[in-house]
Amino acid sequence: MRVVVQEAPFDFGAEAEAFASARTDMGAVVTFTGVVRDLAGDRLDAMEIEHYPGMTQKALEAIADEAIRRWSLGDALVIHRFGRLTPGERIMMVATAAPHRKDAFEAAEFLMDYLKSRAPFWKKEHGTDSAGWVAAKDEDEAALDRW
Repeated sequence: MRVVVQEAPFDFGAEAEAFASARTDMGAVVTFTGVVRDLAGDRLDAMEIEHYPGMTQKALEAIADEAIRRWSLGDALVIHRFGRLTPGERIMMVATAAPHRKDAFEAAEFLMDYLKSRAPFWKKEHGTDSAGWVAAKDEDEAALDRW
């Protein structure tokens, strides 16, 4: 398992290739990457992501450990960026490896849902005419109910 919290951009292709080729005993590898998107109805100039380093690392490791235990994963990868990001930049990546695809897909979805709602990051959107902190969304919290 590898959990990385970093400011610098990451190379999705290189990360995915390294992850997938590391475990020849796994039959399924699932990857997901989140990208900063423009605001609906307003132009997003940037998203600023803040965190507390030690706290964030421990929280992400706990979420990844839970996924590994629940789905008997062979491996998991979580990369999450912080700092100032602009639309189109990669914000995070999740990869899971399991003997079978069902476990790899479910574990990846679990990681994405929990990272969205439980990872201690604070996001501020800077638009053309406004700036504001991103509030928790009811639908993101509701997504946790299935786990």
